Amino acid sequence: MPPDAAPAQEARTLVFVPAWNEEENLPAVLEELAAELPAADVLVVDDGSTDGTSEVARAAGAAVERFEENRGLRAGIAAGYAYALEHEYDFCGRVDADGQHPVAELSRLLERVRSDVCDVAVGSRFVSGDGYAAYRYEPSKTRAFGISVLRRAMHLRLGRSFADATSGMYAANALALPLLAEPYESGAPEVESLIRLTDAGLRVDEVPVNMRERASGESKLRGGKAVKLVLTVIGTLIAFEGIRRVISSRRR
Repeated sequence: MPPDAAPAQEARTLVFVPAWNEEENLPAVLEELAAELPAADVLVVDDGSTDGTSEVARAAGAAVERFEENRGLRAGIAAGYAYALEHEYDFCGRVDADGQHPVAELSRLLERVRSDVCDVAVGSRFVSGDGYAAYRYEPSKTRAFGISVLRRAMHLRLGRSFADATSGMYAANALALPLLAEPYESGAPEVESLIRLTDAGLRVDEVPVNMRERASGESKLRGGKAVKLVLTVIGTLIAFEGIRRVISSRRR
């Protein structure tokens, strides 16, 4: 439901879905959002799709922000949070368009943020607790290596570990929106988000969730993509560390 059509009380939460050529997968995602989070407004950020992604989204009652050309995931993420900021939402959630993120799990993350337990809740496949068993996902050797390197790199930069640093399942409050809405410079926008939030002193919880197999596409941590992503993340961490040091020196 578009924001201008919802009662004021119901318009406090926005869930956005970055999408590129997701005409086939999107209807099920939007149907699940309507069933699990009926009071939330839904925005589909169409990243220059050449199929009927925008038409499918509008037919389901979602608001649509469409790019005329493909600009990449990082632009779609920033646009979703910017929309929530501009329309003064109190809470904002994100799920992917490929059906990997169960909306019931996003609902748990939103409830955690609404309860002021944290400012941002990130869904993780690789942490346990709250009835979620450890090692419920068994990655391949290549993927496991990539995850291990990412964890170590994140811990060195942020002083804490993130087991699933590239997760795209987010719930955030209004305090976090200005940080998350800023344009992303790197090819690892989720990692860049964690750096921004942590450096700003916001409370970020990594919450155990279950995720489905991707309805389409390949994992970012598979084969050659794993190597490329690890190098991208490490480059992002190094770059932001340099920026942090420059800012710190100027304040002295």
